[in-house]
Amino acid sequence: MNRSILLRPLFITLGLLMLLSLPGCRDRTPRLKSLAPGALIMAFGDSLTSGYGASSAASYPAVLESLTGYRTVNAGRPGELSAEGLERLPDLLQRYRPDLVILCHGGNDLLRRRDPALTAANLRRMIETVQRSEAEIVLLGVPQPGLWLRAAPLYQELAEEYRIPCNNEILAKILSRRELKGDDIHPNAAGYRQLAETLARLIGQAGEN
Repeated sequence: MNRSILLRPLFITLGLLMLLSLPGCRDRTPRLKSLAPGALIMAFGDSLTSGYGASSAASYPAVLESLTGYRTVNAGRPGELSAEGLERLPDLLQRYRPDLVILCHGGNDLLRRRDPALTAANLRRMIETVQRSEAEIVLLGVPQPGLWLRAAPLYQELAEEYRIPCNNEILAKILSRRELKGDDIHPNAAGYRQLAETLARLIGQAGEN
């Protein structure tokens, strides 16, 4: 019998296994729970959240509020390191009692070449703090400095560890396009709108199977 015929089932099996192992072939992304009418969203982070480079009305939390109808608190503080954010977070959770927290932090740690393990540890404690408050959480991956813009690996690792929704692509995608950014590390108004639209779709899909 022709050897290629004998090997054909093996090649087919290996091909299927390779396809299944590719990112996106299996949807493992956890889904958000549906937000009730009147729910409150808190966007927590640094200058990417505050809307640096655009007006306050053009920041992604402000645009997200207009797109979803959910009150959205902008808790962004420009220049903040993750250790500082960790200290600030508990009081804000107690004050606003959000139903959903969008966590976009660690960018200043990356820019200042801080130890990734320490940044991950701070983000880990932020995630745990949010989860203890019983709020839902979405993690945004921040691009690390380099020739090719891509989210630092620690964001995906944390998302998998805590089984939380995470978007590692949108900020890198926005900051890779000149027409969507105000400088090398911040979107402009159009970029912030695209970020808000991406998050609005994610929130709109909450609870879907």
